[in-house]
Amino acid sequence: VQLQASGGGLVQAGGSLRLSCAASGRILSGNSMGWYRQAPGKQREMVASITSGGSTNYVDSVKGRFTISRDSAKSTMYLQMNSLKPEDTAVYYCRLDQLLRPYWGQGTQVTVSS
Repeated sequence: VQLQASGGGLVQAGGSLRLSCAASGRILSGNSMGWYRQAPGKQREMVASITSGGSTNYVDSVKGRFTISRDSAKSTMYLQMNSLKPEDTAVYYCRLDQLLRPYWGQGTQVTVSS
């Protein structure tokens, strides 16, 4: 399984970005996917997750601002990020879990200027 994340960049506070994560390889049904982020000097944290059935979960700090979605036909996951804040600055990673094993994509940098 390979994951390719894209869509990061530099944006002003209050702006929006859309991250994408394309999965390839042996993708099985019943998996779950998620976005994580890691800011300098901080631990990696879960931002949002989505199951194959569409159930979602968000960290409190992004609720109401970020929306996770997936297109199972394309094996692609998205993260729509609105009302971005400087504290959202981090490297964002996508993750896929199947058969109790996590797979990680490379990170994509999101920088929000004040």
